[in-house]
Amino acid sequence: MTETTQTQVIPPRSGMTARTPELRLAADVLKGLRQDLFLDALAYRPLPPMRADGPLIRGLPRRVREYAARTPHALVAAAGTVAMLVLWATRDRGAVAVLAGLLVLAPVLLTLARPVGAFWLSLAVAPVATELLDDAWSDWPWPVGVFVSHLTVLVVVAIRTRPRTAWWMWLLTAVYSLSTGPFFTGNHYQPANTAQMLTTSAVLLLAVTVWHIRRTAERQVTAEQTQTAQERSRRTLLEERTTIARELHDVVAHHMSVVAIQAEAAPYRVENPPPELEKAFVTIRENAVAALTELRRVLGVVRAEDYEVPDAPQPTLADLDALLANVRGAGLPVDKVVTGAVRELPQGVELSAYRIVQEALSNSLRHAPGAGARVEIGYVLGGLGLRVVNDPPPQLSLVKPSPGAGHGLTGMRERVTMLDGGMTAGPTEDGGYEVTVFLPVATAPAGGTGGEA
Repeated sequence: MTETTQTQVIPPRSGMTARTPELRLAADVLKGLRQDLFLDALAYRPLPPMRADGPLIRGLPRRVREYAARTPHALVAAAGTVAMLVLWATRDRGAVAVLAGLLVLAPVLLTLARPVGAFWLSLAVAPVATELLDDAWSDWPWPVGVFVSHLTVLVVVAIRTRPRTAWWMWLLTAVYSLSTGPFFTGNHYQPANTAQMLTTSAVLLLAVTVWHIRRTAERQVTAEQTQTAQERSRRTLLEERTTIARELHDVVAHHMSVVAIQAEAAPYRVENPPPELEKAFVTIRENAVAALTELRRVLGVVRAEDYEVPDAPQPTLADLDALLANVRGAGLPVDKVVTGAVRELPQGVELSAYRIVQEALSNSLRHAPGAGARVEIGYVLGGLGLRVVNDPPPQLSLVKPSPGAGHGLTGMRERVTMLDGGMTAGPTEDGGYEVTVFLPVATAPAGGTGGEA
């Protein structure tokens, strides 16, 4: 038994033909030509003035900057004037010469408002102005004045548009130049004149194209660098917030666990407690356990899969001497000054204060190697004050400062904001740097007890 396979050929539907890559390329080319030189022919695009804060004019007086910002407009007008004066110099001045001079000036000035339309006007003016100069000085198809005018138009329009438009203009200029000989045999046709126009314009347009490509590349690099810096800053901020959330989870979870355990053990510490008291402690424990479960569910999601809870307790201000000893060993002379009555603060405030001093001293090591630092801690009513200041770095130092992106300050501000505190950071008058922080601490109500049940 044999199996026969039949292949059914479905003819293309009427009106549908397969387009080869060559046809698609030609269609794209014609579409680009139509878009660049026909649809945008009368588009109004005034030439903007130069930026007042640009490197060329920002050092000038304010009144002079207003006029200097129009320098591109003045240069274009000057080039058109030169073309007109060169044309007048080729023959005796008269009404015909004046008309021809205005004709070559008009497309140059039009590039300031309608660049693509200026190219078409220049191409249309070229044979008219050449006919008006029909004498021994007229080198068809590009007399000297017309040559300068059209070349100026090509360059200005190429700068104001894009490279593809520039090369379309060059191609149309070549078609015009090479087709004038057979149609205008009565004039002084000069093949060398055409070669000069095509060669000179090609070199100038190539230079403009390279400038466009370089400018586009610089913009892309700047945009990518800006985006990278923003992403790095955002990532650092998220990492810092994640760290803070982890620490907040550990601190709050610890206290909630203590509350739950004490509420469970409290009835056993009181002999014959009343039922109301037992019920109150049960309610406290249930609420503490529920809050602890919800807290772990919400804040626990910030933990990475490979994150492990540290075995050692979180550092506090009591561990600051060890930190200062470590910093001194790294080469940073640092002193500590404590004012006010030292007291135990909430764990979150202690941890944040420790981390802020740690980061400030790390910044001193990085940005001011060889300079001394001072840590001031003030226990005041209603909160804790911190001040970390480093001296200006010595002029002669074997260790060079390392640049930073300000992420350390971002982390410190995040911690201060989390505790509703305030922070200032900036250079001092003597060239050093200072970080000042105040972390508020709620005071215990009058008559309250601070002991544990």
